[in-house]
Amino acid sequence: MTTQSMLLLAAFLIVLLALAWPLGLFMAHVAGREAVPGMRLLAPVERLLYRAAGPAAAQEQNWRAYAVALLLFNGVGALFTYGVQRLQGVLPLNPQSLPGVSPDSSFNTAVSFVANTNWQGYGGEQTMSYLSQMLVLAGQNFFSAATGIAVAFALMRAFSARSSGAIGNFCVDLTRSTLYVLLPLSLLFALFLVSQGVIQNFDAYKEVALIDAQAGAGSQLLAMGPVASQEAIKLLGTNGGGFFNANSAHPFENPTALANFAQMLAIFLIPAALCFTFGRVVGDRRQGWAVLAAMTLLFVLGAVAVAGFEQQVNPVLQALGVDQAVSSLQAGGNMEGKEVRFGVAASSLFAAVTTAASCGAVNAMHDSFMPLGGMVPLVLMQLGEVVFGGVGSGLYGMLVFAILAVFVAGLMIGRTPEYLGKKIGAFEMKMAAIVILAVPVLVLAGTAIAVVADVGKAGLANPGAHGFSEVLYAFTSAANNNGSAFAGLSANTPFYNTMLAIAMWFGRFAVIVPVLAIAGSLAAKQRLSATAGTLPTHGPMFVFLLVSLVVLVGVLNYVPALALGPVAEHLQLFAR
Repeated sequence: MTTQSMLLLAAFLIVLLALAWPLGLFMAHVAGREAVPGMRLLAPVERLLYRAAGPAAAQEQNWRAYAVALLLFNGVGALFTYGVQRLQGVLPLNPQSLPGVSPDSSFNTAVSFVANTNWQGYGGEQTMSYLSQMLVLAGQNFFSAATGIAVAFALMRAFSARSSGAIGNFCVDLTRSTLYVLLPLSLLFALFLVSQGVIQNFDAYKEVALIDAQAGAGSQLLAMGPVASQEAIKLLGTNGGGFFNANSAHPFENPTALANFAQMLAIFLIPAALCFTFGRVVGDRRQGWAVLAAMTLLFVLGAVAVAGFEQQVNPVLQALGVDQAVSSLQAGGNMEGKEVRFGVAASSLFAAVTTAASCGAVNAMHDSFMPLGGMVPLVLMQLGEVVFGGVGSGLYGMLVFAILAVFVAGLMIGRTPEYLGKKIGAFEMKMAAIVILAVPVLVLAGTAIAVVADVGKAGLANPGAHGFSEVLYAFTSAANNNGSAFAGLSANTPFYNTMLAIAMWFGRFAVIVPVLAIAGSLAAKQRLSATAGTLPTHGPMFVFLLVSLVVLVGVLNYVPALALGPVAEHLQLFAR
């Protein structure tokens, strides 16, 4: 790593910690039923929403009722999102008169945004009207993020409960997460983005004259739209996607170095804050610090690795003399596919942040990274999106690994495993196994089908190992609900739209339901006091065990696939 990369990473982590700690303590109040400090003006709005919801909002739910409410809400959201896209050609706020979206693309997009994936097989400014962008896509950005937070709250309560059959109320958790956390933060962040130059308007696209017009090309069409409002929740909710096809590489979405730094902070802010919320809710802040330490250690390793690999010069370009021709750019590392205004350091860190956090926003094309540089974002997703991970989903995913860690430790010392005073039994381990194995099955099976089927291979623009990496990345991103793309794969086809939608839906809800089952089982158990034989779960030894298990599971699941893709490409590249 260069000094610039190290200083940027250090500054990022310091500012993140300073912002996440108070937000985490604030969110502990949101997780309860009491009034939220400093948000008294929003209390009447909350009560009004509960009255509109009816008696269901006043009842505590067991895990089955909670899961049913969650699935119904998200299912209705998917249908609504699908319908608006299909009908957008006859709906208002469509100054470009864009037609309705095709059925397979609408299906993929509806599932994608409901599942907090935000995979986009289309160019946003060429496909979606302002109404579609604001009403259904931005709306689902809020609701999918709030769903993840709600599940995290339910699991926290399960650990702190003392023999209770209830884990909360989904309607209440969804409402409070949206009203007190996501909406205020999004408003503040959107105003900041506007101050940096992110556009926010309802104008028709503008034809502007070029400063240096070449033969016959005297103007360019610039897309407009309500970008800042969608950009804010896209990042804070770890949704990803973009108003424009170029995503956060577009100057109207990410215009300055300060905006780029703030966008990275926004992606990690709530996932990091939830670690402090967890410690506060379970009554032991050290537990939150331990989870945060494990996440941070894995992230730093990934960020250092991708920056180091991208500081290399591509040997093919070097052999062509490109390095000497553009030494001011290329000698600093692999600048292919990166914005000059961000450079290697900020682009590499953004790639690590967005793939560690299940976000999917990108400010550089991962397809143009060095083979091992592109492998690191792939691995960060394949670890289960628990290295901070998505809003809510990162925390509950890491807590499942924590349950696995105490189970393994219990086997080693011959003692019944416990975590936070709750005994871990056969049911919890069965559900944890489903959580950990469901996503790899979706990724590897989907990739295998795509590289064998003719309709899957038809989308490949690159042969060999790199093409395989593109397909593997697509299914990894979809099933882990990340949404970033390797690029280079033509995925807006009926085959990929359908296959990736299946991976996104089950990658989200085949994990959430077992997590809620674990929460229900743990909530019903008595919380035991710690004894001399209890494994401490807040010290360096447990952090090391937790990190080791996350890495081990990822290695066992994906090393053969990685060997066929980025590793093989790296060997081929440097063997020339």
